[in-house]
Parts: sequence; C-alpha cells; structure tokens
Amino acid sequence: MSQTVTIAQLKVDHEVQVYLTRSTEYLGHLGFTEHGLRHAGIVSALAYKVLQELEYPARDCEIAAIAGYLHDIANMINRFNHGGFGAVMAFDILTRMQMPPEEIALVISAIGNHEEERGNAVNQVAAALILADKSDVHRARVTNRDFAKFEIHDRVNYAAESSKLLVDKTSRTITLAVTIDTKICPVMEYFEIFLLRMVMCRRAAEFLDCSFKLVINDYELL
Repeated sequence: MSQTVTIAQLKVDHEVQVYLTRSTEYLGHLGFTEHGLRHAGIVSALAYKVLQELEYPARDCEIAAIAGYLHDIANMINRFNHGGFGAVMAFDILTRMQMPPEEIALVISAIGNHEEERGNAVNQVAAALILADKSDVHRARVTNRDFAKFEIHDRVNYAAESSKLLVDKTSRTITLAVTIDTKICPVMEYFEIFLLRMVMCRRAAEFLDCSFKLVINDYELL
C-alpha cells in the first residue's frame, strides 16, 4: 500500500542521515565543497519555494523538496555520475517508505538530471531542483580551511557572501542574486567554473515558462 512520504520523515530517517553525512565526509577528503546535510536542507527548501511561488500544487512542492534533500546522496559512492547513482539509491529508499511509483518517478528523474554534464529539466521537479542546487553558492560550503591551498571552487564559494534565489510569478522571472567579495575572487572566475550551471538554470527556468537572470553585486549579467 502506498504512503504519503514527507520531507519531515526524510529528515529523521537514519539511513538518509548516514548517507548524507558520509557524502560530506568523503568528499571533504578529496577537497570538494560541502554536499551534506546543510546543502541538502537548503536545496530542499529552495526547490519547494520555486514551485510554490509559481503556484504549483502543494504535493509537487513537497516532491521537489524531497528530490532536493536526496539529490547528492550518492556522493558517498563517487563524485562521478552521482546523479545516476543517487537516483537508484533514492528509488530504494522511497520504495522502502512506500511512496507511490508516480511520485518516485518524479524524484529519481530529477536527481538523475541535476548534474550539468548530463542533466536536463525533464519535468517541473527536475527544473526546480536544478535552480535550487546551482544557486547554493556560499562560503559556508568551503571545507578547506587553508586559504593558501584554495582552488578556484574554494575561492568562488568563499568569496560569495550571500546568494538568493528570487521568484517573481507576475513577471515569470527567476533571479539568482549573488554578492561576491571581489578582493577574494573576481567575477570572471565565477563564470569560468559556473557558466554551464547558469546555462542549465536558464533552460530550467524556461521549462517553467520563466526567464532567468543572474545578478552579481547588483549588476545584471545574464
């Protein structure tokens, strides 16, 4: 018998908590930015917000929050194709929790399509997840505490003092507004590593019948 699975249930599920915690731990050893409980919580909330602001049904918003919370769970296996592996892991978890297959399909397709190397906005949940995931740019994500050893991802994230994902349903516009300390990282470095992500966000916004804008330090760049 199918059950209504909620984001609240996932946040207290022992299996999910272990896998997300291990993802950050293992990626930290490789020098990656944080991809664990903090990132999962932020992306979950933002994915929910995107669909809610655009007046999608409440259950669609909840499913987007679930996809956002689980999307990086396979980083504990390997960074390569963590979207595909994560979709399989999410399938097992949500099947155990007796989520209906129609909803599981939305979640795992979104997770399997959130990587910029191979992902696409194939449905509204996937589009919301892409926008939420790519907008989490902040110094809190930097796990490396040795500034002398920062690589470009560390510099860009550490330079980001704030990032906000703004949804205007009237103008059908989704805006990523970022404040960057240019003494740490020039704006050009943001584009050097995040250009593909911004293109992906534009396409995700278009799937939701919206336009996408990137504003850095109050200047509209896209």
